[in-house]
Amino acid sequence: MDTILFGISNCDTVKRARAWLKARSVEYQFHDYKKLGCSKDQASQFVSHLGVEAVINRRGTTWRSLSDDQKKEITEESAVLLMCEYPSLIKRPIFNQENIWLIGFDESAWHELLNHQTER
Repeated sequence: MDTILFGISNCDTVKRARAWLKARSVEYQFHDYKKLGCSKDQASQFVSHLGVEAVINRRGTTWRSLSDDQKKEITEESAVLLMCEYPSLIKRPIFNQENIWLIGFDESAWHELLNHQTER
């Protein structure tokens, strides 16, 4: 079963998610955007499965540092390019297990997903 957690290792929410997964002995691969970047294919998958509004982090300093033109012209295509250039724009963590996607760390949603997976 392929399980991938996407995020940034120094993000507090990612740290909580990783600790939660470890406490439940969930094996996963960790993709750190700061070290590995975000490919166009990955960014496209995020947008395709989760939607632009869910994926773009509009609360962070990276969003605030964008020009007004960049902010107002967000389309799927421009979002993908911005996420590749500025991976900190991506909300985190993003969790993918068997093509099931979760964004952000909501313990109850993650618990439900993992319980559903083990019932199969």
